[in-house]
Order: sequence, then C-alpha cells, then structure tokens
Amino acid sequence: MANENMETLVADREKAIVKTSIIGVVTNVFLAVFKAVIGMITHSIAITLDAVNNLSDALSSVITIVGAKLGAKLPNKKHPLGYGRIEYLSSMMVAAIVLYAGITSLVESVKKIIHPETADYSTVSLIIIAVAIAVKLVLGQYVKKQGKKHNSGALVASGSDALFDAILSASVLASAIIYLVWGISLEAYVGVIIAGIIIKAGVEMMIETLNDILGKRSEREDVAAIKRLICEEPDVRGAYDLIMYNYGPNKNYASVHLELPDTMTVDEVDVLTRRVQANVYLKTGVILTGVGVYSFNTSNEEVAQIRNTVQKTVLAHDWALQIHGFYADTEAKTMRFDVVVSFDIDRAEAIGILAEEMQALYPDYTIQIVPDIDA
Repeated sequence: MANENMETLVADREKAIVKTSIIGVVTNVFLAVFKAVIGMITHSIAITLDAVNNLSDALSSVITIVGAKLGAKLPNKKHPLGYGRIEYLSSMMVAAIVLYAGITSLVESVKKIIHPETADYSTVSLIIIAVAIAVKLVLGQYVKKQGKKHNSGALVASGSDALFDAILSASVLASAIIYLVWGISLEAYVGVIIAGIIIKAGVEMMIETLNDILGKRSEREDVAAIKRLICEEPDVRGAYDLIMYNYGPNKNYASVHLELPDTMTVDEVDVLTRRVQANVYLKTGVILTGVGVYSFNTSNEEVAQIRNTVQKTVLAHDWALQIHGFYADTEAKTMRFDVVVSFDIDRAEAIGILAEEMQALYPDYTIQIVPDIDA
C-alpha cells in the first residue's frame, strides 16, 4: 500500500511539473516572438535581448519536462533507487542556458555601447512591453508556487527567472520612456544591467544544483522532526547519527542509531525498529534503510557515575558537540562511546585528546571512542 501511494505521488508530481512547464513554454514562445518583432522594428537592443531571454526560458521549460519524465521512471535492476537525480542534471542544464544567455546579452550590449544605434519606440511597442511585464509576473508567481508545492528545483528556478524577467522588462520600459521624454538613450546600458542580473541568476542556480548533486546538510527542522517521532517510543532513550541520503526530489533515505535499554531482547528490538521505520515513512516519507543500536546501562550505579564524569569531561571542549552511545562494563573493564566532533578540529586530533584524558581518568579500562561528523 505504501509503495502504491508513493508511485501515485510520483505520477501526480510528474504531471503537475509537465503541465506547468508546457504553460511556460507556450507563454515564453509568444513573448519571445512579440519582443523580437518589436526589437527589430524599434532597433532596441534591450528589447531584443529580452526576447532572447524569453526563448531561453522556453528551452529551460522543455528541459524541465524531459527531466521530470526521466526522473519519474520506476526503479529497476540497474538503478534500484530510481532515476530521481536526473532532475538535478536538468536543473544544471537550465542554469547553464540562463548563464549562456546572460553572457551573450552582455557581449551584445557592450557592442551597442561601442557602436550605438538610435531606438525608435512606438505607443504600440510600449503597450506590448507593459503587457509582457504583467504576463511574466503572473507566470513567475504560478511556476514558482508549483515548484515549491511539488519540490521541483527546476520549476522554482524557472519561476524566479520569470519574476526577474518582469523586473528587467520594466527597466526596458522605463528606459524607453526616458528616451521619449528626455531624449536620453540608456538602451545599451540597461542591456548590460539585464545581462549582469541574468548571469548572477544563472550562477546561483548552478551553485544550488551542484550542492544538491554533491550532497548537503539536511534541514535541521526535518532531522529534528524525525528524531521526535522516533523518541516517542517509550523504550528509545535517544536517536543519534541520523544521516539522510537524497536520491532526487521527495526521494529521501536515512540511517539512524537508537539508544535502547540493555535488557531488551533481539526480538523486542526487531519489533521496535520495524515500528519506527513504518511510523517515520508514513509521517515524513523518509525511508529508514538502516537502524543501528546503542545499549544503555539500566541498573548499574557505578556506570551512571562514570557516564556523568565522561560526559562532563568530553563536553568541556568547544569542539565536542555531543556524546552518545555510552556503555561501560565494570567487570570486563571496557568503555565505549561516540562523540560528535565539529569541523573546527581535525577528527584524529580530537580523538587523541579525548583518549588521553579518558585513559588518565580510567587507566584500567580499555576505551573505544568513535568520532561522528556534525551532520
């Protein structure tokens, strides 16, 4: 049932992205044609570059459609976790197109500054530009809203780009009015500004997509929500080392360690972990692929005192963010625990410092300290 629900959500998401992108393609093609004609008639480089930008937006929407279609393919033997990351590649291509359009616009605008050409505006052309601004504002808001709703980076980027276009078209309209009223031609200079903003948007889109491909820190709110769900179980003393793995929009997997009483049987742990996995998936859509276990001493006063001393000593260091998974065997004289180490110190150096301190406090113990990253 869960898999069927997930497949339905994926299919609905794909349809919504394709529908939104088609609307974007049609709208941008019409705007590109109108602006190109006006740009040639008025000899306006700014309007012509605006038309080119609309054309690049249409191409971006086509790539978004292709990415959504391929990303929605079901998992198979070759790709058991699906094709969701293809959408990140399509977002990268969209960013590259935007960046190319910006650089091309900059080159053409600089040429016009060096070799200026007088623009010739008409009332009709100004009205069409004003209508284009209104259309872009509506389109941008719609596409961006749909992108956030369906967690599509490509749609969000296209929507943001459309809103930028509306602002840029407004600057073209303003420069035209200034020319008609005062006879000052700002055409080429407005083109440079447009190009600069387009380039900036392209670079930002590319960096954001690269972060998705490389892997970035999970949102703290999402991590906290999953940990709260897990800790609702009475036997769970703590949830640690939660690492999330993203395989495309809305396709998140994770692993976690649970701190459980040392009195629980393997059968009880099995029942608990399966219940936790089902609960997390149903409420967040995240699949817990791995659930590790830390044992918690429940009836040894001496161990409780040792734990408090160790925790106080470890957390005295600014770079030691958390200690968990503590377990000590007073008969076998062994001790083990994990420490979350910040990126401000080399992990090997941190563990060396802690090992030396622990050995000084408990010379008879064999001590195992595992460094965890601040994920």
